Amino acid sequence: MSLGGIDVGANLKWVMSSNSIAVSPRLTCETWFMEGTLIPNYHYIEVKEDFSDLEERLQYYINHPDEAEAIIQHAHEYVAQFKDQQREKLISLLVLKKYFEITNSSI
Repeated sequence: MSLGGIDVGANLKWVMSSNSIAVSPRLTCETWFMEGTLIPNYHYIEVKEDFSDLEERLQYYINHPDEAEAIIQHAHEYVAQFKDQQREKLISLLVLKKYFEITNSSI
């Protein structure tokens, strides 16, 4: 289970990097991890906000292990984009550049 509170579930990145499947209500917070681009039941198992379908959703994937494995693979592919350190540094610099342009600031 990856449950957010005021912010995103702190364990989401770890779960998606492991051989586990993240189970979560629809993600509503956005961080550097771009949670808004995650696709329910493709990158993680989505359950209702009140968890009323939790047992049913988990049983479905227990009964369909190939689909569960596909979610794990999709999660690993998603996480891989953040493991390219050179790309991450470049993106960080571009974000800073854009911030300084918008705020008319300088270093």
